[in-house]
Amino acid sequence: MPDFLLPDLGEGLTEGEIVTWLVKVGDTVSIDQPVVEVETAKAVVEVPCPFEGVVTATHGKAGESLAVGAVLLTVGGEGFQEPGVVVPEQGSGNVLIGYGTSEAPRRKRRGARVAAPAPVAAAAPVAVAKPGVISPLVRRFARENDVDLATVTGTGPSGIIRRTDVEQELARRVVPAAVAGERRIPLKGLRKTVADKLSASRREIPEATVWVDVDATEFLAARAALKDVGLFALLARFTVLGLKKFPELNSRVEGDEIVVLDQVNLGFAAQTDRGLVVPVVKNAQDLTASELSAALADRTAAARAGKLSPADLTGGTFTVNNYGVFGVDGSAAIINHPEAAILGMGRIIDRPWVVDGQLAVRKVCELTLAFDHRVCDGGVAGGFLRYVADCVESPITALGDL
Repeated sequence: MPDFLLPDLGEGLTEGEIVTWLVKVGDTVSIDQPVVEVETAKAVVEVPCPFEGVVTATHGKAGESLAVGAVLLTVGGEGFQEPGVVVPEQGSGNVLIGYGTSEAPRRKRRGARVAAPAPVAAAAPVAVAKPGVISPLVRRFARENDVDLATVTGTGPSGIIRRTDVEQELARRVVPAAVAGERRIPLKGLRKTVADKLSASRREIPEATVWVDVDATEFLAARAALKDVGLFALLARFTVLGLKKFPELNSRVEGDEIVVLDQVNLGFAAQTDRGLVVPVVKNAQDLTASELSAALADRTAAARAGKLSPADLTGGTFTVNNYGVFGVDGSAAIINHPEAAILGMGRIIDRPWVVDGQLAVRKVCELTLAFDHRVCDGGVAGGFLRYVADCVESPITALGDL
């Protein structure tokens, strides 16, 4: 009757918080079946079980943090076989984001007998706040705001509790919260990871910022002509072209060396219910504008659904941000450590602009670039920003580099 231990989740992560159990005591599980959703500092992931048999115990409740190596699940009973049992040294061959089992299971020997299950004391089932399927994001939102889901009435299909139901419960607590004068939000998980990276960036990177106003009228026209390419994707494609011309900005500092990278792993800021995350599109230099647009859309949807893996959130070499979605013109952004720069685009609005000596109303936005002054000087940073700005003002400019 083996114990399944919380596996190494990769990227130096040492613990995970149980979001929701996907199985309960008495359920029969198969090899590589997801059994629990665990939230790490990187993402919410489903953890597969390397054993086959009956769940005899689950260790930990929703909201509880477990260290890597702690007992997560116990499997035994009918269906658990020995000999021929799958053990961690054998495994299924499924390795998912640094965890899973190590190799394919051995076939059962013909005629092998199934070991009789040992007597098992009844284990208490994991408490579930409400029937139905509740989104992990809703559960997290409730935990962070100290809302007991057992007290919330769901308005979704079949009584499923939605985020709006939790928000309504919070609204009823406005007066008590005001009297208390404060509300504490734990700095943990993804929120703590982001905070740590921002703090490291401010401590270690001597950053500078340059910006420029650009006429985006033709940029919008190009977007209208390219039906399958989003506006942000078009800016991202121009960014990749700019990094080819100014590779110093696609780099990082390691000790006394500047490491200039050939591969562009393009990160982009995405706002989700869990906070700000930066998904990464690997090898963006190999993608067309259409392919890049599809990749950005896919990563954004996965981020908002809480389905990004740790690998999807790491390894970035340069970040692009669209400040315009927040209705602002620009921002002196914090560089996504250990990258060397971050490019941002503000909102596109009507402004007076001089065209061929005549005053006209044009679509104008601001581009800003925060860069690590250790990797380049203002000439390189300004040259990169001016190139991207020229592409925005006249997208046909980029054709020679495509």
